[in-house]
Amino acid sequence: MKQLIECVPNFSEGRDMNIIKQITDQIETVEGVKLLDVDPGKATNRTVVTFVGTPDAVVEAAFRAVKKASEVIDMSKHKGEHPRMGATDVCPLVPVSNISMEETVEHARRLAKRIGEELEIPVYCYENAAFTEERRNLANCRKGEYEGLADRFNKPEWKPDFGPAKFNAKSGATAVGARDFLVAYNINLNTTSTRRANAIAFDIRERGRVKREGDPITGKIVKDEKGNKVYIPGSLKAVKGIGWYIEEYGIAQISLNLTNISITPVHVAFEEACKKAEARGIRVTGSELVGLIPLKAMLDAGKHFLRKQKRSLGISESELIKIAVKSLGLDDLKPFNPKEKIIEYMIEDDKGKKLTDMSLSAFADETASESPAPGGGSISAYVGALGVSLGTMVANLSSHKRGWDDRWEEFSNWAEKGQALKDELLFLVDEDTRAFNKIMDAFGMPKGSEEEKKARLNAIEEASKYAMEIPFRVMKKSFESMEIMKAMAETGNPNSVSDAGVGALCARAAVRGAYMNVRINASGVNDKDFVNKLLEEGAGIEANALEAEKEIVRIVDEKIKSL
Repeated sequence: MKQLIECVPNFSEGRDMNIIKQITDQIETVEGVKLLDVDPGKATNRTVVTFVGTPDAVVEAAFRAVKKASEVIDMSKHKGEHPRMGATDVCPLVPVSNISMEETVEHARRLAKRIGEELEIPVYCYENAAFTEERRNLANCRKGEYEGLADRFNKPEWKPDFGPAKFNAKSGATAVGARDFLVAYNINLNTTSTRRANAIAFDIRERGRVKREGDPITGKIVKDEKGNKVYIPGSLKAVKGIGWYIEEYGIAQISLNLTNISITPVHVAFEEACKKAEARGIRVTGSELVGLIPLKAMLDAGKHFLRKQKRSLGISESELIKIAVKSLGLDDLKPFNPKEKIIEYMIEDDKGKKLTDMSLSAFADETASESPAPGGGSISAYVGALGVSLGTMVANLSSHKRGWDDRWEEFSNWAEKGQALKDELLFLVDEDTRAFNKIMDAFGMPKGSEEEKKARLNAIEEASKYAMEIPFRVMKKSFESMEIMKAMAETGNPNSVSDAGVGALCARAAVRGAYMNVRINASGVNDKDFVNKLLEEGAGIEANALEAEKEIVRIVDEKIKSL
């Protein structure tokens, strides 16, 4: 699965679109990133840019943007309402999918180091990327702003984390950080009262509401010994919020910023809003996402609402998203298009159609054509995907079988395992063809000089190894799926036992077919230790799959006889 990081740099220019475009053009020169949003502000004289991509690509694009900003923005002439200390004021990296915060921190520090060393711009690392607790807070790093930098660099405790401790009059300083994903989320109410919407927001948000003596609305505000207002905390962590009236829709909304969706996910915020609104005689009618959301957040929401219904969670990604959209009422005010709101879908590579996007007949026609790919490897992966899909179907039918309500979670767990295996095998359908194309590309490399010959031979070797590894993965996942078919044959809905049997036959065919591809591709690999290891492990998987098939077919035959 591809790792994705979001980057949200803030540049100290919000009025000259030519300068802004020069910066964003640099981002778009990097393959593997997609520019999602450019939001300039005239009063703040600041532009917030959002782009996303794989970690290495994001780091490269961010560096190029910071470099261009240092060339086209002169901080000595900058004026604006927003606090700032550099041409690139802040540059946070945000983990989106399949990457941990710890990994994101490493990428942020790598970017900071490069900015400091190659561009000679002082850099402070903040939030999760900070080296000290004091520097976690961006406000501390930026205290005194651009005008106070020269004095700050004279203090040893404020030496930059990277780059020279020297005032850069043109570029100032930059803060590079790693932070959690922020979701801007509005919840719709069946009222026009801003005051009531505010009250619900205060019930929910982490900061809560001001504490008062006696009457909670008109009573005297309670202050601590330092004269600061005392707050009664709200019910949810990592949530900021207010209430407002939206004239365009004619309703009041609770406007929330979910600053860490791993602490308070979208569906938890929605459910809490429903609960607090109902306590005040108000009903939540739906909700609205402002900006983008990671795929996982939508899938988690879909699973949450299915779990409440005691329904199987092992359904397709698209179905989970439909459940999330309907349950959260994301289509209450206007149509919700996942392709435009989910980050991963926004950056899908649309260069060339995937085999798995084809119709069944088109896939068959493509396979039957004179082109050598897709071949046996892709077909083996697809047969394996069909096999585990049948096992998953039996699990879902069993989960919803009348009279088996107390077993829904047991079968849901099997269905979830099946969906995960199906998704990986479908990925391997196209990946096997890509592996073949890598070999062809390697053979097409120039071979004039000795250096070119060496690079070509190395590329052929690596591509040939990969062409063995992909069908080997098909073998492992197809064999793994047979556990599901066996469980469904033994304990699943007896009326669907034959489907579990057919699934096992498909899985066995996938294992044997994939092993043929492992063996034939071995002839192009010179690393005999690598070859022997995969062939030996593959032979073991094939033998185990044949035994598993016999056992599952035996169980299926006995069940059919007893019906």
